[in-house]
Parts: sequence; C-alpha cells; structure tokens
Amino acid sequence: MLDSAHLGDIEGAFGRVSVGDSDQGRTLKTRLLTLLAILGPGIIVMVGDNDAGGVATYAQAGQNYGYSLLWVLLLLIPVLIVNQEMVVRLGAVTGVGHARLINERFGRGWGWFSVGDLFLLNFLTIVTEFIGVSLAAAYFGVSKYIVVPTAAVALVAIMASGSFRRWERAMFVFIAITLLQIPMLLLSHPQWGAAAQAFVVPGIKGGLSSDAVLLIIAIVGTTVAPWQLFFQQSNIVDKRITPRFISYERADTTIGAFVVVIGAAALVMTADWAARSTGSEGNFGDAGDIARLLSAHSSVLGPVFAIVLLDASIVGAAAVTLATSYAFGDVFGLKHSLHRGFADAKPFYVSYIAMVAAAAGIVLIPGAPLGLITTAVQALAGLLLPSASVFLLLLCNDREVLGPWVNRRWLNVVAVFIVAVLLLLSGILMATTLFPDLDVVTVTAYLAAGIVILAILAVGVLKWLQRRNPRAPAPVTVIDGPEKMSWRMPPLALLEPVTWSAGTKLGMLALRGYLVVGAILLIVKAVQLGGG
Repeated sequence: MLDSAHLGDIEGAFGRVSVGDSDQGRTLKTRLLTLLAILGPGIIVMVGDNDAGGVATYAQAGQNYGYSLLWVLLLLIPVLIVNQEMVVRLGAVTGVGHARLINERFGRGWGWFSVGDLFLLNFLTIVTEFIGVSLAAAYFGVSKYIVVPTAAVALVAIMASGSFRRWERAMFVFIAITLLQIPMLLLSHPQWGAAAQAFVVPGIKGGLSSDAVLLIIAIVGTTVAPWQLFFQQSNIVDKRITPRFISYERADTTIGAFVVVIGAAALVMTADWAARSTGSEGNFGDAGDIARLLSAHSSVLGPVFAIVLLDASIVGAAAVTLATSYAFGDVFGLKHSLHRGFADAKPFYVSYIAMVAAAAGIVLIPGAPLGLITTAVQALAGLLLPSASVFLLLLCNDREVLGPWVNRRWLNVVAVFIVAVLLLLSGILMATTLFPDLDVVTVTAYLAAGIVILAILAVGVLKWLQRRNPRAPAPVTVIDGPEKMSWRMPPLALLEPVTWSAGTKLGMLALRGYLVVGAILLIVKAVQLGGG
C-alpha cells in the first residue's frame, strides 16, 4: 500500500466495522448493520454518474426522442453491474488503486495512455459539472459569478475535512436530494404503458440517424463512464474494505446501478412531458431550458428540476474530482486518503483544489461554448470506455493480482461482448462523421458483421497457434472458503511480470489508434452539431 491510512477499521456514513470483528455467530441484524456500514462507494459512484452532463443528456433524449430511448437505459444495468463488480474485487483484494495497478502491471507507457485519457476526460467532465451549476443559477436569476465560486468552495470544504466518514455523510445528504426526481416524475404526467413498452421494445423516434447514434453513445458514456472504474476501486481501498466484505460491496454496487437507471428514466420522462406540454419536441437547447419549459405549466416542477440539476452537478464534481486526485496519488506515489487532513497530504488536496478552481474558471469565461462542451464530453466518455474496459478485463484475469478472485469464463464472455458493442457504437459514429450521407442502418449491419468475422478469425488463429505450439497449462491451486476470504495480493514488487503475446500487443496498439482517430472525429461531429 502507498498509504498506511488505508489500513484499519471501516468507518462508513451509517456505521463502523472493527477490523478485529469475528464472522462467527452473525445474525440478520448484524449483517444488516454491516451492510449499512459498507454502503457508500457503489451508490456514490452510480449517483455521481447522473451528474450535470447526465441530466443534460437524458433531458435531450426525452425532449428530442420522447420515451423511445428508455431501452438503452435498461440494457446498461447489466453493463454497470459487470464493470463495477470487477472493480469491487480489484479494490478489495489488491488494496491499491486502479491507476497504480495499470502502471505496475503493464508499464508506465501503457499506464500513461490510460491515465492520460482519464485526466483529460475527467477535467472536461468537471467543467460540465460547473456548467450545470451555472444553468441552475441562471434559472433562479442568480449570477454564475456568485454561485460557481461558492460551489467550488463548498466542494473543497466537503472533501478537505480530514475524515472519510464526514465526507461520506455529506455525499449521502446530496444523494438524498436526488430523490426529488421521483415526485418530479409523478408530477410530469407519466405515460406508464408507453414507458413500459419503450423499455422492452427497442426503437428510435424518427428512425435511426447519425444524431441519434451520437446521443446513444452519449447516454452510454454518461451512464458507464471511465472515471467510475478509478473512483470506486480507490474509494473501496480508502474505506478499508477487504475480501471479507466483497458480498456487501456487491450489494452496494447493484443497488446503485438500479438507482442510477431509475433516476435517468425519471429525467427522460420529465423532459418528454416538458416538450409535449409546450410543443417544443426536438428543440433541445440545454438542461436549463427544460426547467423553464416545466415552469410554463407548474410553479413547482421548474424549481425542482433546477435543484436536481444543481445537486447532480455537485455530486458529480465531488466524485469525478476525487477520482482524479486518487489517480494522481497512485501515479506519483503520494499519500492520498480522505482519512488524512490537509497538512498530512498536501499534494493530494492541492491537486483536487487546482482542478476545481480551473474548471470553475473556464465556466466563468464569457462566451465559452458550454453546451457544445457538455455534448462532446459525454460522447467522448462513451468512445474511450472500450480502452478502459480492456485494461479492466486484463487485470481481472491476472492470477498474480487476483489469485482465486480472477474472472470466471462466463464473465469474460460477457465482458468481451460489452467491449465489442462499445466498439460497434464508436465505429458507427466514425463512419457517419466521415461520410454523413451513409445509410446508418447499413453501416451498423456491416460493422456488426465485421466485428463478428474478426472475432471468429481471432479465435481460429489462436487455436491454430495453440496446436502448433502446445503448452501445458500452468497449475492452478484451488483456494476457497475462509482461505479465499483472507487472500490478498502480494506486494506488487514481488509479482511475476506480465508477458503479452505479439498478437495482444498488436491488438492493444490497434485499439489505441482507433480510439484516438475516433476521438478526433467525435470532436468534428460535435462542432458540426454546434454549428447546425
């Protein structure tokens, strides 16, 4: 461990678990109390993902496409659970952050490829959080030059208390405010039958188009964002959760996945009613416009939506900035724990303060293209997620790192399928950006067929290589029961180095090149939309 503060009792918002507690004779009551103490990383990471950019993206989906994209949210529940469950095991078993694992196992070159993406994307995401703050302030008629600096100071005060428990309690206060989404939905005249049909029957209002594909990628990017992997793993380490509590943290993560999708659906359906009731379907501007549209028919809904937007911005900014500071501490070998005060971990806190101040400053620049930044950031997250997922998959199959906790075969199959779908979405975006007149349906079919053919060829080549160079499988020691619950990763310096085959290296280089080109084309597409 880089930080000795990551050892000791679990101190959660709703309870405390002593490191010396015995598992023997645990009743239902004690298990529920333990779950309450563990709750935090999973729910916070998920609710933090329904941030300002998320509110804007879901509102755009509702105003421009009605209920028709709700099926995308339903499909994202298993994606969220699969991705974040792998992170849960990595954090609890290794006791180190995601950025440090990538650096140590794959080398600093690959580590900087991954973490460099994270730093850039996270900073831009923090900018979108302050955009949300400014939009909410504008609705209430308060100058952003007052509200944005005030929010920045509040974010620093929440984080720099020197107590993990106080920070988590503050986060749960903001999470409780997000529950306003439920009465907001109920007051928005929801069409439950249409919503149920939209969840189970995929479709797109107005047909498949390049703009619809961009929005779907944005929904994926804002709901399953790369920063989540880094945040939850480091937050689990900082909360001192060990393998013994993995089942509780899995429950925390699953609850969070359903909470985030329910909240997203509420925002989509509320924005749909705002558009239908005012005849403004298909004319999305920004999240602040939705609050004003709602005010045209209700003196309650407009302010509630603005409060939800402001709250989402603060939760998102707190989580994303902390994820970046955790990664900063991992990369540079610094103390990075919320259990430490400012004087005891200055670089950790200074990195947090600097990011908050810089992001807030950009939002205060007159004439900055704030709406364009919001759309581009969410789609960029969707584009870069395959790269983050590949590193996650490699780590979760590394027996040196996870020992008896490595992925099972079925989980690898599901994870590979998820990465393939993400690549398909980004491929569609690239093709339609280069050639706007292409038939999107045809492009989708060709790309899907191409991915299937490449997968079949890759499996065939691997089997042929195995027949030509047969190797005896490495002996695997089966560890289960109490021994598995106490197994932790040995010190990183003592692990056998990772060896990549030529095919793996080529595949990783190809993925990186593809994603760089895709990011450039995504910026081009976002500028086109902004100008149109």
